[in-house]
Amino acid sequence: MRSVTLKLTVEELRLVASLASDQLFRREFIDPKMPGFKANPAEVGIGKALVARFRQTIDQATRTSVAALTPVPGYSMSLSSKP
Repeated sequence: MRSVTLKLTVEELRLVASLASDQLFRREFIDPKMPGFKANPAEVGIGKALVARFRQTIDQATRTSVAALTPVPGYSMSLSSKP
């Protein structure tokens, strides 16, 4: 399978994950009630795994950015300058 690299902000990835999750819900629970619907369980499984990877990536990115902003115990930094 061919691989593609895509750069997204955390906010963009969060939106894509949310939209994909909503679409999976529709395919799993709503679409089967429609006349003529043909299920594709393999595709739904791949979609669920993809959404899980998106969420894991979001969690890692959020944790990294929060860790970068967390102050180190015992270290203080002053932004004021003395004349």
